[in-house]
Amino acid sequence: MERNDQLKLGEKGAWLSIVVYIILASIKLLIAKFGHSEGLWADGLNNFTDVIASAAVVIGLRISRKPADHNHLYGHSRAESVASLVAAFIMISVGIQVIIEGIQNFFTDDLENPDWLTAWTALGSALVMFFVYRYNLMLGEKINSSSIKAIAYDNRSDALVSLGAFIGIAGTKFGIALLDVLTAIAVGVLICKTAGEIFSDASYSLTDGFNEEMLEQIEATIRKTPGVESIKEVKARMHGNQVLVEATVLVKPSLNVVESHNITENIEKNLLQIHMIESATIHIEPLLNGD
Repeated sequence: MERNDQLKLGEKGAWLSIVVYIILASIKLLIAKFGHSEGLWADGLNNFTDVIASAAVVIGLRISRKPADHNHLYGHSRAESVASLVAAFIMISVGIQVIIEGIQNFFTDDLENPDWLTAWTALGSALVMFFVYRYNLMLGEKINSSSIKAIAYDNRSDALVSLGAFIGIAGTKFGIALLDVLTAIAVGVLICKTAGEIFSDASYSLTDGFNEEMLEQIEATIRKTPGVESIKEVKARMHGNQVLVEATVLVKPSLNVVESHNITENIEKNLLQIHMIESATIHIEPLLNGD
């Protein structure tokens, strides 16, 4: 599948989340207002932050599709990671606000008992978000998109938040009056936790962090290529949803330019077939005594 086609698929997953979040957030905030549920209200606010986060991902994916130009020679793929950072900052700001409001309500004496309708709304929302999570997770793995995977994990958190809201509201109906407020505080904490995880993944990618186990697998593939006598250096980094590899390999000094070039082509071919790596820069050096 071409990279642009992958990014278009990713946009569909992000748009699905946006539409679902807008619908669910509107329903939750309306029912929470008239049903007197702090937990469902916090859940609805959480969904509105997700609308903004998903919109940031859509913008990032759109920018990622732009081809390389004179001052972006590697293309614009890292816009995905930048979009994830923006989403994380938005989410954590709302999460802190939810926590503050929950703590304030905790010390309020005139809390109203939420209606059962708010509980069923939260439970139904949890089921919807679970199916959206499964769809986006499969999509993110299919196109190897960090931003779509981030949306999927956020979808999962939202399903758990809604389930927690249901438990909190149900608890108040059985005499545990503050459980709804405690659920709202827990929602805020979970929002911040999810934002922290998204921020960590995005910043790791932007600072050229790379999975050591995968790097070892790439090195093993290069080493097995016929003609490679030794490996001097292998480096890899993420560029959006692409892996960029640079390697210096040692070959017999008796090989001519054409023979050495054929080895680099075989390495690139193996990396593409085995690891789906489309961009690899291979340097050839002669194997000398002492190497």
